[in-house]
Order: sequence, then structure tokens, then C-alpha cells
Amino acid sequence: MKSIDILFLERGGIWSCGLPDGLRDLGHEVRMSGPVHSGSLSRLLNEKKPDLLVYVGWGRDHTPAKQKLIRKFASDNNIPLIYWSTEDPNFTDEFTLPLLRRMTPAFVFTISAEAAERFRNLGYASEHLDFAFHPRIHRRIRPLKTYKADIAVVANAYPGVLKRYPKLYRRKAMNILILPLLKAGYRIDFYGRNWHLMKPYLGRSLPSRWIKKPIAYKDAYKVYSSAKIILGLQNYTDMATQRTYEIVGSEGFLLTCNTEGVRKLLQAGRDAALSSSPRETLRLVRHYLANPREREQVRQNGRLAIAEHTYTRRAQSMLDALKREGIIS
Repeated sequence: MKSIDILFLERGGIWSCGLPDGLRDLGHEVRMSGPVHSGSLSRLLNEKKPDLLVYVGWGRDHTPAKQKLIRKFASDNNIPLIYWSTEDPNFTDEFTLPLLRRMTPAFVFTISAEAAERFRNLGYASEHLDFAFHPRIHRRIRPLKTYKADIAVVANAYPGVLKRYPKLYRRKAMNILILPLLKAGYRIDFYGRNWHLMKPYLGRSLPSRWIKKPIAYKDAYKVYSSAKIILGLQNYTDMATQRTYEIVGSEGFLLTCNTEGVRKLLQAGRDAALSSSPRETLRLVRHYLANPREREQVRQNGRLAIAEHTYTRRAQSMLDALKREGIIS
């Protein structure tokens, strides 16, 4: 395929990594817009007109006003607008569908196969595009003293989401993975926002020394490489979270929920530790902390199990879909 110029409407946060890297691996030019406003978009167009505009997820540049500005910019300059939705299916009605009505993208990718079918039924060209990992970002290094721990969590707490959506599987995942370890007296290091607000959901306040500063996306592999066990919270039973790919891609030892979505990727006891109950979590933690050789073998197996789930392959899938739709030649 001829090299194309792709502009991500992204100010340099998490979505400037991963999929953009995969597109670059395939020989395409990828730029980040920085904060979205009319001046920045006009300047970028004057520098070089992109072949594609890509808008991802939900962030500071995802207000209705900015979405309308992006739509006008794309229409006025005849540039296909692509959206990758990463908040489905929980926020489909609240966020994604209003966005699609405002922006009418040429193509919608989503992490939810269920949502992709729904979008197609509503008249939007859409396909499933899941999370992945990138070997240059998610990699194994020798454990670092700063991040060494028996058990760690790299995730934001989202107390507001848990309060608003009490049936979201993430609440059950915490009950399976975190609560039994706290009750049994295990220390857990938490990297992420708002863990100090989680007493209503954990039944106790976490010691301040356990709560670490949020770690930059590009540095998370240091924790995955240094902690003996990484707890991976899941949001849905039929899908695996972004961090599932990234932890295992970094050859971290993952202990997560035994769900259908995880089992599509990883085999219990071979590629990761999968738990269905608080009692099983305690058993698995005791076993793998006492058996470092088994732990090492499992983490190595996990990396092999997801070897094909790279952002380079996701980028190729994305471009193939756009080619089939006639959006790119």
C-alpha cells in the first residue's frame, strides 16, 4: 500500500502510543494534532493535508463543540474522519452514539463486537478493533527496586463510575481480586488515580504508603516487570481490558478474572492465573508467591500466547477495512 499521511486528533496522551506506532511500522506517516482548536487544525492543514483524520476514545478534546469543529474541518477539506471507540458498550448510549450523530465519521471502529453490530444496524460502517500491545512500549526488563512488590495494581480506581454503574463487572472483579487479599493482610501497591476514595468499595481506607502516584503509560512496563503479581481488573465478562494485553505483552505475571473474554486470549495456569472467586484468588497468590519458577514460566507463556495481538496487526486490520470500504485506495 502507498504510504499515507494520518493525523490523530490527540494532544499526546495515551492514544498517541500503540495504534499510531503500529501504523508507523507499516510505513505510514502519523502526526499528533496537539490540543484541538481551529487555529491548530488550520495550521496542520497548511503544513500538509492529511489523507485521514483519526479520533480516539474519550478525553479533553471530546466536547460537543470540538466534535462539531472537527466535523466541519473534515467536511470543508474533504478528509475522511475515522473514529475508534474505546468506551463501549457501557458508554455507548451516553457518549458514543451522540458523538456519531454529531460527527458522522466515515468509519467507526470499536472495542466491542456487540457495539459494532449495533452501529452497522444504525447505518454506520463499523468493525470490531480490539486493544493490543506494542513490543517497543510493552517489554520485559530486569526488576527495578523502585517498583518491586509482591502484588501491584496499575489502574485508576473510578469510584464515580462504580457508584453510577453498580452492575458494571469491574465491581465484581474488585471483590474477586482485591478484597480477599486486603482482608488476608496482603500489601498491594496501587498505581493510579483516586484509590484514596475507595473506602466505600473496599470496606477500608488504604494505607497512604500503598498508594503510589499514577505512572505514565510509557513507564507502566517497569511495574509489570518488577512486581511478582499484577492484578488485572476486568470491566466486562466477554471482553479483555487494554491492560490485559499490555501486562502480558510486557511479560508481567497476570492474575485476573476467569471470564470468557480473558479465556479467548489466555489459558488458565499456563499463560496467566485466572480466578473465579475470592477463595481462589487467595489460593493462587499463596501458590505463585511460593513458586517463583512456575511464575516465571507462566509469564513467558503468556507473552507467547498473545504474540500476534500487536498494534502493528491491528493497524493492518484497520487499513484493510478502510480499503474494503473504499475510503482509502
